[in-house]
Amino acid sequence: MNNDVFRKNKDAAFYFLLGAIGLVALAGLGAAFYMEHYGHVVTGMTNQIVWGLPHVFALFLIVAASGVLNMASIGSVFGKPVYKARAALSGLLAIAMLAGGLMVLMLDLGRSDRLIIAMTYLNLKSVFALNVFLYTIFFSVVVLYLWTMMDRKMHGYSRYVGFAAFIWRLLLTTGTGAIFGFLVARQAYGSALLPPMFIIMSFSFGLAVFMIVQAVMYRWNDRVLDEEILRRLKNLLAVFVAAVLYFTAVYHMTNLYFAKQTDFERFILLDGGIYTTLFWVGQVLIGSVLPLFLLFTAKKSSTVVVASLLVILGGFFQLYVFLIGGQAFPLNLFPGMEQSSSFFDGVIHSYSPSLPEFLLGMGGIAVAALITAIVAKVLNFMPDDTPHPASH
Repeated sequence: MNNDVFRKNKDAAFYFLLGAIGLVALAGLGAAFYMEHYGHVVTGMTNQIVWGLPHVFALFLIVAASGVLNMASIGSVFGKPVYKARAALSGLLAIAMLAGGLMVLMLDLGRSDRLIIAMTYLNLKSVFALNVFLYTIFFSVVVLYLWTMMDRKMHGYSRYVGFAAFIWRLLLTTGTGAIFGFLVARQAYGSALLPPMFIIMSFSFGLAVFMIVQAVMYRWNDRVLDEEILRRLKNLLAVFVAAVLYFTAVYHMTNLYFAKQTDFERFILLDGGIYTTLFWVGQVLIGSVLPLFLLFTAKKSSTVVVASLLVILGGFFQLYVFLIGGQAFPLNLFPGMEQSSSFFDGVIHSYSPSLPEFLLGMGGIAVAALITAIVAKVLNFMPDDTPHPASH
């Protein structure tokens, strides 16, 4: 009788949580309708800063969607049993996060129906157009991968599909980084370092998200994660966080080497106001230094969860500085000369995110959470460590 009452209370709590997440998703859709109806004039975006806060959310979700599949790749491609037990959950999270990120991206366009034109009249020289293929095939490959893991008749194909998913997620993140790497109309972009930098960012952000979701699932099911598995995962996350910090340093040092980038680097690192603060305090301190300290000293799962939350928060700061700060600084058309015109040449552009932008971004996170919660409730995506001891 007590077990029945406990189960009913747990189900009630689940549906209450599901309802709360659903309200956030509805608020995001409402914000998209509001911006669609009144136009982007109700947002902080302008003709100079065309990618605002929703794009920061979308970019994080898309990048993390690729990285969260890392668990499945390590398990299938490299044959690690501990990670193999988490492959199904990582595949589910990859699909959910990419769906949430693309939802934000499409609803922020202002004319989402024009996507049909982009899909039927492809400009193969455009990285944006190529990403249509990257996203679509990623969905297909991950769904097929989940099928091979959940259907015993398909188990024999799991390794091959897993290898295809491993290659394609690298291509997906490379394509996302190439959007900015091939864009020379902003001082912050147009660098060959961006595709590999986005790949390592995806590893860090994706694993941080996975650690939090896994901790929630274990807590919800009254289970305790094995200490050896926790040690492996937190050390892996620490390596990824340190690698992101390394690539960030190399990116800025490379820019400082070129005289034409000196003013931009001064803007981001010293004189950029909110962008400088978010870089040093948000990205470097909160998103890198503090998580590394916690991960190297952590003894409990709760400490690792806190470190993962800081990594995610730092990831948002990093993308905000990169995306918004990169647009705020004007393109230096004539290095060494002063320039001004009615088109804001040489002027630092201002941007203040609005509530609808924030709600739309949160709506994307809510959609990803809804997909994860509902599918995990219906199907069994709980990692099973029983046949896969950490000592193997």
